Amino acid sequence: MNVSENSRVWIYQSSRFFNAEEESRILNRLEAFVSEWQAHGSRLVAAVEIKYHLFIILSVDEEQAPATGCSIDRSVNLMKDIEHQFDIKLFDRFQIAYRDVSEIKLCSRNQFAALINSGVISHDTIVFNNLVHTRKALQTDWEIPLYQSWHMRVFKSDPSPLRKTGD
Repeated sequence: MNVSENSRVWIYQSSRFFNAEEESRILNRLEAFVSEWQAHGSRLVAAVEIKYHLFIILSVDEEQAPATGCSIDRSVNLMKDIEHQFDIKLFDRFQIAYRDVSEIKLCSRNQFAALINSGVISHDTIVFNNLVHTRKALQTDWEIPLYQSWHMRVFKSDPSPLRKTGD
């Protein structure tokens, strides 16, 4: 189902990468959910996708019908069920995903800080801003260089190791 670029998004980053079978099962379950998702009796125009075998992205076109507290709670409960069923974490905000050349890697906040201090992660390293709120922002502000992200504010207490690639 197509949703507008103004659609609201929620990004759930897994604590590990999905294998093909898991991804298929998770996607089937999520597609069944969004096909019947409602808010106060109004059908929500929604879509779901899994990107990079790691991120579950749920979208709702609120120009058609807004998501409400109860409908959002239902989606959160579904994500918690998926966590339990697949032995993953989808609500761990202390895991950071970043690109290392062409590969996506996961690490803890402490590991991320150590990688910055050692120079492995630079000013230009691509990180994932899972705080974006719209489909449009997902396209433009989700995969961004570290220096443009909220990560920079969190890890800038010692900015000296951060350097641009090629410095």
